[in-house]
Amino acid sequence: MMENLFIAATPSTPEVDFRFDQHMLAMKGESYPENAAAFYGVILERVRQYLSSCSQANIQINVSLAYFNSSSTKLLFSMFDAFNQAATSGNQVTLNWFHDADDETLFEFGQEIHEDFSALSFVDIPVNTD
Repeated sequence: MMENLFIAATPSTPEVDFRFDQHMLAMKGESYPENAAAFYGVILERVRQYLSSCSQANIQINVSLAYFNSSSTKLLFSMFDAFNQAATSGNQVTLNWFHDADDETLFEFGQEIHEDFSALSFVDIPVNTD
């Protein structure tokens, strides 16, 4: 069984709580690491390892990012792409996209993910922060 991955949040990186044993992967916080490739490289590697062992799995991904910069965006897309491929090969992958109800940018980013990675079951979840 693959070891779970937990990375505590910092002011510039999100909390990563990937419980591979439960097929529950969560990210929350802000993402503008100094070196996005280094931060996400480890995560992507683990996600790809995990997905390679999944068959007919029901995978839940909860993403709640209040802010992310463009270099994070690129790597998040790589990760969503890996999930999308897993979904096309027989896994059920649900992406819950949490965002501030008033944040048009995050809503639109979610819609873009929905269009680009159509094999994912995409759920838009606006959150009232007040």
